[in-house]
Amino acid sequence: MEMKFRFLGGAEMVGRMGMTMEGAGKTILIEYGMSPTKPPEYPLQAPRVDHTLLTHCHLDHCGMVPAICGRDKCELFTTPLSAEVGEIMMYDSLKIAKAENYPLPYTNGDIERTMKNVVPITFGDTIELGKIEVTMHSAGHIPGAAMFQFGVDTTTIYSGDIHTVRQRLVDGAKPVDCHNLFIEGTYGGRVHPDRKTVEKEFLDKIAEVVDRGGTVLIPSFAIGRTQEIMILLRNLGYEMWIDGMGRSVTRLYLDYPEYLADAKALKTAKRKFNEVRNANMRKDAGRAEVIVTTGGMLDGGPVLGYLKRLKDDPRNAVLLVGYQAEDTNGRLLMDSGCVMVEGEMIKINCEIQKFDFSAHADHPQLIQFIRDCNPENIIIMHSETRELFLDDLADYNVILPETGKEFTLDI
Repeated sequence: MEMKFRFLGGAEMVGRMGMTMEGAGKTILIEYGMSPTKPPEYPLQAPRVDHTLLTHCHLDHCGMVPAICGRDKCELFTTPLSAEVGEIMMYDSLKIAKAENYPLPYTNGDIERTMKNVVPITFGDTIELGKIEVTMHSAGHIPGAAMFQFGVDTTTIYSGDIHTVRQRLVDGAKPVDCHNLFIEGTYGGRVHPDRKTVEKEFLDKIAEVVDRGGTVLIPSFAIGRTQEIMILLRNLGYEMWIDGMGRSVTRLYLDYPEYLADAKALKTAKRKFNEVRNANMRKDAGRAEVIVTTGGMLDGGPVLGYLKRLKDDPRNAVLLVGYQAEDTNGRLLMDSGCVMVEGEMIKINCEIQKFDFSAHADHPQLIQFIRDCNPENIIIMHSETRELFLDDLADYNVILPETGKEFTLDI
């Protein structure tokens, strides 16, 4: 059966994902996110849809879902964990928009209607949307992250964000034999360093900073990265604190242990960290040996307060553990050693170092995953370096879609 596909965002860029598939009397929206730039950037306006599918709850995939599900009162299919964490992200997006005086992308009522229409499904479940069978698989990116398999006459896979190797927090995605493969290419042309080597260097750096009398500040994404770092640090004997949204996400993860590679390890890690619950506790945390806190790109959250307190002591260190997008404080810190706080440029005089803890597959891992899926058509999305895949995929029909331009496939 022939279906029409159109990317509303995220085809030739990392961020603000969204894609419609139309046919068999149905219009289905897969993901609808925003890029958390200043001001935020949104995908193209979605048409009226019958159903929405969400792979996972990172902002660039879920951030604009209420604008459509609230408007159309359509069902939202996702894992129960992604729904709960996504709800936190949606309300947080509204809060940030109000604080920054940006136009509100949707209302509290839209979020309420979205959550009311969630249909929770999990890995291995199959549902029928008219003539289309939809099966959910693990994407191995963060807990609850999914790939979607569509079946009519052939098999089509939509990957969302994937990692193909086991992390401390989640197992890797498994390939699925398919005719059409929509796959993310975030790390096209790049190779991750060996994870065990990165972990050892990271732990050695923490020990070095603590031994010299300093405090280690670890800005970390609340969803996934914070918990990965907590598990890694759980056996250290230091005074360690966790601050920001990562606390509530960790509690939610422990409510859904079936989505974790090792729920016991996260439970142990949670006990080893003191939780900041008010301003007075934040003062105590600022004197600790290790602080893990949001936000991961230093654009908001408790991290800025800690930075101001720790910035002038060369014994301290800021250890970055996540991707730092263009036009963020994290990228500014890496490039210039400064951050912008309330309109003021502040020099950070302590040590700064970045470690690669990516939750995305790198170029060789993506190529191997593609070959193991053995597709006829490969559609590469969520990437600014898609052309770098072409030499390795010369034996396949590769499609590089453009945002807003429709194309058709038999599914």
